[in-house]
Amino acid sequence: MSWERVPFESLYAIPSKNGLTRPARVRGSGYKMINMGELFAHDRIGAIDMELVPMNEKELETMLVDEGDLMFARQSLVLSGAGKCSIVKTVSEETTFESHIIRVRLKKDIAYPNFFFYYFKSPQCGIKSIVTQGVQAGIRGNDLKTLPVALPPMNEQIKIADILVQYDDLIENNRRRIQLLEESARLLYQEWFVHLRFPGHEQVKIADGVPEGWEPTLVPDVIDVNPRTPVEKGKEIWYVPMSSLSETSMTANTADFERRTKHTNVKFKKSDVLLARITPCLENGKTGYAYFLAEDEVACGSTEFIVLRGKRVPSEFVYCLARSYPFRENAIKSMTGSSGRQRVQNSCFDKYAVPLPPNSILDEFVEVVQNNFDQIRNLMAQNARLAKARDLLLPKLMSGELTV
Repeated sequence: MSWERVPFESLYAIPSKNGLTRPARVRGSGYKMINMGELFAHDRIGAIDMELVPMNEKELETMLVDEGDLMFARQSLVLSGAGKCSIVKTVSEETTFESHIIRVRLKKDIAYPNFFFYYFKSPQCGIKSIVTQGVQAGIRGNDLKTLPVALPPMNEQIKIADILVQYDDLIENNRRRIQLLEESARLLYQEWFVHLRFPGHEQVKIADGVPEGWEPTLVPDVIDVNPRTPVEKGKEIWYVPMSSLSETSMTANTADFERRTKHTNVKFKKSDVLLARITPCLENGKTGYAYFLAEDEVACGSTEFIVLRGKRVPSEFVYCLARSYPFRENAIKSMTGSSGRQRVQNSCFDKYAVPLPPNSILDEFVEVVQNNFDQIRNLMAQNARLAKARDLLLPKLMSGELTV
């Protein structure tokens, strides 16, 4: 099958545009702004939390995004990120975009935005041919305009995109379920172990912030911080990069994992908790739960991970603790180092109090939340299978190898 090829600019409804520059001192109120963080974290951008920035009347006329706009990363610290394309799925309120992003709005009568969103994820798109490599990798709007792109008939564009959208809709629905399951577990942790409204709390006296029958302990008493985890030298194991961890949940993008025989000194096993130790990853929420490993399997990861392993508390408790605001605030306050490369000091955990509940309460907590954790594991496995099937279909549909 041979599709017409045209300069990408011939499909533009309006000229492409780079976004706004807004210094940190003016951010915090105004209108939503899509930053690079949102672009790389979300292929399909909808009603998500974003920074707020001020805009003047002229900018409000020309610098907002619409549903179906394609957003391209102008720059990236890594070569693979340059030219990354996301699509604006929904717009719930006036939203702009930052200067490292190129906005492309298509003529919707001849170019179906969802088709071109997937097209720019396929090897056929050719966007790597316009990537330049300097201090950072990047693309230029002028080069993007002249890039030749395939232009199938409109009915084929719609059919191809709608096949792929079904996979992403299922993945997104599973992610929403994961978010609700995790939120439920975290709220229960907060209710029982922060607000101390655990089962039977009405009959328990509190002295110095510790309920009667609970043991006053510190983190090292109940959790191993960076425990030693031996593995055979030269054995091929998984390597987990920082990029694979989520900022909002325990899930990890297993597609980012690598098999390595040369290990880092950060090793962990199933149900360990991974906490980012470096700025801004910690502040942004990068925290993981090693649900993706088999029993007795060992993996290694980024040297910017802190590994937390429960020794007197269950792993579910450790994960919820690591996600709690006071625990994270304590770690953030301990950071030292040069601006932009500050790291958590392990000593910050030495004096952090973790009142240890009786085993009966811990067991009851696990009994309640373990079902949530198990469902999350199953949903993540489903998503991995869906993503794999979608990614196998993508190049075949975009090359015309599979017809619709």
